[in-house]
Amino acid sequence: MKAIAADPVLDPSDVSRLLHATHDDPFAILGPHKRGRATYVTAMDPGADRLEAVIGSKAYPLARIDGALFSGKVPGGKPYRLRGTGADGAVWDYDDAYRFGPVLSDFDEYLLGEGNHERLWEALGAHVMTHEGTAGTHFAVWAPSASRVSVVGDFNAWDGRRHPMRRRGGTGVWEIFVPGAGEGAAYKYEITGPSGQVGPLKADPVGFGAQHPPQTASIVRDIAGYGWHDAAWMAERSERNRREAPISVYEVHLGSWKRIWDQNGRPLSYKEAAADLVAYARDMGFTHLELMPVSEFPFDGSWGYQPVGMYAPTIRFGPAHEFRDLVDAAHEAGLGIILDWVPGHFPTDAHGLGQFDGTHLYEHADPKEGFHQDWNTLIYNYGRAEVANFLTANALYWLDEYHVDGLRVDAVASMLYRDYSRKDGEWIPNKDGGRENYEAIALFKRMNIAAYGKYPGIMTIAEESTSFPRVSSPVDAGGLGFGFKWNMGWMNDTLDYITREPIHRKYHHHQMTFGIHYAFSENFVLPISHDEVVHGKGSMLAKMPGNDWEKFANLRAYYGFMWGHPGKKLLFMGCEFAQPEEWNHDSQINWDAAEQPAHKGIQSLVRDLNALYRSTPALHVRDCDPAGFDWIDSTDADQSTLSFIRRGQEGDAPCVVLCNFTPVERTGFRIGVPNAGHWREMLNTDASVYGGANRGNLGGVDAVEEPYQGQPASMAVTLPPLATLIFQLGAE
Repeated sequence: MKAIAADPVLDPSDVSRLLHATHDDPFAILGPHKRGRATYVTAMDPGADRLEAVIGSKAYPLARIDGALFSGKVPGGKPYRLRGTGADGAVWDYDDAYRFGPVLSDFDEYLLGEGNHERLWEALGAHVMTHEGTAGTHFAVWAPSASRVSVVGDFNAWDGRRHPMRRRGGTGVWEIFVPGAGEGAAYKYEITGPSGQVGPLKADPVGFGAQHPPQTASIVRDIAGYGWHDAAWMAERSERNRREAPISVYEVHLGSWKRIWDQNGRPLSYKEAAADLVAYARDMGFTHLELMPVSEFPFDGSWGYQPVGMYAPTIRFGPAHEFRDLVDAAHEAGLGIILDWVPGHFPTDAHGLGQFDGTHLYEHADPKEGFHQDWNTLIYNYGRAEVANFLTANALYWLDEYHVDGLRVDAVASMLYRDYSRKDGEWIPNKDGGRENYEAIALFKRMNIAAYGKYPGIMTIAEESTSFPRVSSPVDAGGLGFGFKWNMGWMNDTLDYITREPIHRKYHHHQMTFGIHYAFSENFVLPISHDEVVHGKGSMLAKMPGNDWEKFANLRAYYGFMWGHPGKKLLFMGCEFAQPEEWNHDSQINWDAAEQPAHKGIQSLVRDLNALYRSTPALHVRDCDPAGFDWIDSTDADQSTLSFIRRGQEGDAPCVVLCNFTPVERTGFRIGVPNAGHWREMLNTDASVYGGANRGNLGGVDAVEEPYQGQPASMAVTLPPLATLIFQLGAE
């Protein structure tokens, strides 16, 4: 076969840069190019001893230019494949990535350039597709300061010379279509920084899948084409997520909810959780599951709060479609799914976002702004348009592609304040000299406007531990735009109170009443989260004072108070049956304890509290409205009792909640109530079915028209020790 002449105009510097993987415009050299009337193909194949361009049944030899670079003349205007022959005689055929045109549109380029591509994941990342009639994967990544970017993977021997990418104008985005690469391929990006230094291989910031840790490559995942079965849920979820709705959240760490011990103690898969976890949460009467972060993360001990793959459901429990199976099953069971979302920081792992293109791209360069001293992590540069776009689009991605119903945003306070956990001299003020982080505030507003605007019926929840104003007010009313906010003050005060010996509680009575002073300043969730049962804090049961009986009674009374108090509810897994030990992410919650009578009693109580909360408008409709609450007596510190009224809308029967936080039974205990008539005892935490002694009111009490405590009627009740009672007027 006669050799064809090599391209006569290849510049030696281009050849050298291609061979050394430093060329910033490989498409200008590689692939088919016209030289006058002739067409030449230039190709790089480090494994080939000989290389040919194959058109139909004819092969056109390419001459070796230097090393792994080949070039030769071919008939113009016809698609070709390459055929390599190794020194050992092995032969392989493949499509040349450099004969394919760009995939990203001019409009993509425009939106990427201005940092306003709300469907960023459809432009960047790895997309399985058919392009110009050929199957493969399109890779695109943002690396504006890079002088060269190559995609490397198991489809090209992890060789950065084989697939250097095309730079897209001034956007900083690089792209390439790799024919033949498909679902399941492992890949990373090899990036040469502006100084010519090749950095560590980087996982894809917008990758949809990842290898099992401790391996760190991204995995090509085709996330298109899932068949959802949740149309009924999606049509009605606006009603399920309203602030007037009963919202009771079961917070779960998927890795330690339940394990399969005869299979090396592995956690449940997404598909197994779709059966077991969903059925359990539904049986317990919760309305929503909140999953601790599922975005891919390298270190198990971070529980997901130091994510690397913000667009990838962690492979620990299965691939992306199986995570959808979990969401779909929850929706079919009438449960919402809330994801913990972490835009506050990211870890310094070499394959992650830190110095991604050889510069401080995603993070601030100055550690006074860009380094979290508490967590040894990096802080996003929220003021950079493309970074804000990356995070906003990520929130929309989970709501869109995975049908999640809400995002609980982690560590909001650490984002709102530039001096968060920093001493004087360790932080940089804003442009006005203050401590507020204007750029993070703008991000929250942008994210919430986009999320609520595009996906009506979802909810966003801020974990915010300060008194920053209007966190859960709409943006157009001067707020941050969140739907709800965790009430950290209520949690801290009431837990501090309930862990004290009853004899001392009268001196701390204000801790149980102070929360009402601000209870309606935000749309609050009352959180007993994972943070309260780890790192030496002990389990909820272990916090309680007294002997065993008193510990359980204290906890039952506290849960009754919590469910009676204004605010949506959140309880971490294991707390619903009073797990004796604090949470250990390396094991599972103590299901054996859940079978013991006293623990089963707590579990039954939580189930009944959820049922009562959901079925009783007075206990939920005005959780966030001061018209739904009145004190009966908030001043009985000496006896450590509390009594208050919960109201729904006009026509809803009111409820009275009565708490006794001493181990002293009180008979003939008189309280004022808003109406005369029969008040049914809807719940008594001292009931024997919960592990109590069945002291109470034989199902109900009649109130008479004798004013007391500022109310027009009153009734005398038996108030068991360490117990909460909930009465409802006229209940059948």
